[in-house]
Amino acid sequence: MTQDRPTISVVIVSRGRPASLSLCLMGVARLVYAPYEIVVVADALGLEAARALPFAAALKLVAFDEANISAARNAGVLAAGGEIIAFIDDDAVPEPAWLAHFAAAFAQFNCAAVGGYVRGRNGISWQWRARSVDETGRAFALDMPSSEPFLPIVPAGQSVKTEGTNMAVRRDILCALGGFDPSFRFYLDETDLNRRLGLAGHKTVLVPLAEVHHAYGPSDLRRGDRAVRDLTQIGASSAIFLRRHAPPDTHRPRLDEIRTEQRRRLTQQMVDGLIEPRDLPRLMATLERGIAQGLSTGLSTGLEPLIAMPPSAPSFSPFESLSTGQHHVLAGRFWRVRSIRRDAERLAREGHIVSVFVFSRTFLFHSVRYLAPGIWWQSGGLWGRSERKFSRRQFHLFTKRVDIERVRVARARGL
Repeated sequence: MTQDRPTISVVIVSRGRPASLSLCLMGVARLVYAPYEIVVVADALGLEAARALPFAAALKLVAFDEANISAARNAGVLAAGGEIIAFIDDDAVPEPAWLAHFAAAFAQFNCAAVGGYVRGRNGISWQWRARSVDETGRAFALDMPSSEPFLPIVPAGQSVKTEGTNMAVRRDILCALGGFDPSFRFYLDETDLNRRLGLAGHKTVLVPLAEVHHAYGPSDLRRGDRAVRDLTQIGASSAIFLRRHAPPDTHRPRLDEIRTEQRRRLTQQMVDGLIEPRDLPRLMATLERGIAQGLSTGLSTGLEPLIAMPPSAPSFSPFESLSTGQHHVLAGRFWRVRSIRRDAERLAREGHIVSVFVFSRTFLFHSVRYLAPGIWWQSGGLWGRSERKFSRRQFHLFTKRVDIERVRVARARGL
């Protein structure tokens, strides 16, 4: 592996979300890194959306229409020619310096895998940061020493956890481990890989500045507002994970915990008005159905390795980023939104990365949206919070607040 600039394949799996895939690809197409390639594994609608983009000819497109994220990712691995394979979901968008931060961590630690941090729908709050996972699939928060890449020290019996929408693995190691386990059609798929990496003695490094924004797109299992539609695969994957990784005497108590966790989740969604009271027993029944499926699925006893994937890589198809690597910061009051938007769109068309800060004279919380192509739009109150660790009342002048927010996003965005 070249130390400074390894070849990286970005694998994106998509099914039933062509609009989300298009937005994701517009972000991935403007990463400030070279050399990288883009592999899209998608159903017919997703491939149609990808082919409609102006840079479609530079994409590697793989047709896949099975509802199995592990098998789909493996199809992407087989098509990927990079030394490192990075994964992002179709309902996520990476910050421009995403791959650059990953590559630096691989070079610094000579590790097998890396994982980044994930921001939620508002572009500010964190969905996931540093976590570990035990043999039953329980996740635990880890201390975060700083914003620099770090090799977590986890308790005995635990492994470093990464998120499937923001992780990267060396291709040779991933293939030797057999890739992702297709038994995990949805949920715990990357966690199973985390456990296998740890048990094989491989290092996983966490990279806080390698950020993606994840919007939780709608699917057969949840609506766009995250309301649950079906828990079958959560039940099935949970049972399979226990059979793969945990001692038999832990299975029943852990499954009871999962039942309690999911009932609590559904109850909260009912309180929030996302589901009706009559939905709760029906959805819990889908969880039980999934658990029964997972317990009856034919599996080898013990943690036997999957069959290794072919080690030879296909040709690498470098993608020429649509970004010039140059950044522009635009800022103004709410009454200047139209003119700011025109300027931002002009700069983005020229290939620049544009960070926009538009503030009102209020205490409104901030939000960040990615406006394709190439515009990161942050809005909120001049005295409102962005990061939730900040004070609720920040009495700054306009120019000072813009500078604070510019610095906050600078390193993740490559400013």
